Amino acid sequence: MSSGKKLSQAEKASLIQSLRTHRVNTLIELRRIEKVFANINTPDVTEPMTSAWAHYVNSNNLLSELRGLTKNYPFSSECLDEAKWMVIGDPQSTRSWNYCWLVLQKAKNQNLIPKHARQLAVKPQMWGGRTPTAAGVEQLATACIAEWTRALTQLLRHWDSPPTTSGR
Repeated sequence: MSSGKKLSQAEKASLIQSLRTHRVNTLIELRRIEKVFANINTPDVTEPMTSAWAHYVNSNNLLSELRGLTKNYPFSSECLDEAKWMVIGDPQSTRSWNYCWLVLQKAKNQNLIPKHARQLAVKPQMWGGRTPTAAGVEQLATACIAEWTRALTQLLRHWDSPPTTSGR
């Protein structure tokens, strides 16, 4: 990409192609392109950017990145799935082209992490088949909440402000 503020048509086409072919599949790389597209603010970048974010979330790349940040207590796929369903059912979700940001925000704002941490902590599989004590459940839930919240917060830090349908 050119070092100036102006993005050439060839550079824009190349970025769009990389989104459409899913060559870009990390949050950091998608955010880099999103920032570029937000600066040019043309309608032809909305669909490829929206599709790329949806693919990133639905192909489990978001879950993989969250789990990469939660080594002790892997992030709950059920928590992420519930956030996705909530976004899909929310008429306000059209305010942003960024499905990833919407899902992360929904998990945060709807307190899904504590809910799913507690659900996980009571499962006998987490306790070797034994029935856990109330204190044990609370301790495990607290540890999951702390680690999962830290990971979610770390990913949300990639946005200074909410991305809108124009990318700004």
